[in-house]
Amino acid sequence: MLIAVTYAGRTRGQMMAAMFACMYFAGLRPAEAAGLREANCDLPETGWGALTLKRTRPESNKRYTDSGESNDERGLKHRDGKATRRVPISPELVAILRDHIDRYGVAEDGRLFRTRTGRTFPGSTVSMVWKQARSYAFTPDQVASPLARRPYDLRHAAVSLRLNAGVHAPEVAERAGHGVDVLLKVYAKCIYGQHEAANKRILEALTT
Repeated sequence: MLIAVTYAGRTRGQMMAAMFACMYFAGLRPAEAAGLREANCDLPETGWGALTLKRTRPESNKRYTDSGESNDERGLKHRDGKATRRVPISPELVAILRDHIDRYGVAEDGRLFRTRTGRTFPGSTVSMVWKQARSYAFTPDQVASPLARRPYDLRHAAVSLRLNAGVHAPEVAERAGHGVDVLLKVYAKCIYGQHEAANKRILEALTT
C-alpha cells in the first residue's frame, strides 16, 4: 500500500507517502502526522530515531476553528495542552523521513507534510489518494472488503503488530498515546489466540 500510494495522482501521492508511513511504522493518528515538524524528528544516519509529538492538526469545519482555517493546532489527544509523547521509530521510517525532507523540504513553520502552497492536505484529498492506492494494490475482492479501508487503519495495524510481536501492553499503549485499559479493550482480538506463544515464553523463563 505504501508503494501504491506513490502512484496516486501526479505528485500528491508521492508527497503523502511518508505521512502514511508515519501512521504505520510509528502508529501516529492522522492528525498527529499532519502536525509533525522537522524539529520533532530525531533522524540519525543509522539506527533507531524518535518522534517527539507535541501538536496535532485535526480537520474540522472552518466555523469552529480559531484561525478560520480547516485545520487548527491542538494538543495531543487525551493529554493536557503542554504534554508531549516520544515515539521511537525504526531505521526504515528514519530513512523514509530523511528522504522526504531531502526531496520536498518543509513548510515555513517546519511541518513535513503540506501541499505545494504550504497548506495541510485536506482529509478528502488524503482519502482520495488512499482509495486510489487501494485500487492499485489490491484485488477486486480485497477492494470491496473492509481491508485497510481508511488511512486510520494503518495505525490499527501498527498497534496490532506490536501486540502480536509480544511487546508489553504498557509500552504499546505509551507509544500509541492510549491508556492501557483502552488499548486492551480496543485491541483485545489481537491478544486472543496467543496462548501457545505465552506458554512458550513462560516455560523458557522457568527453565533459564
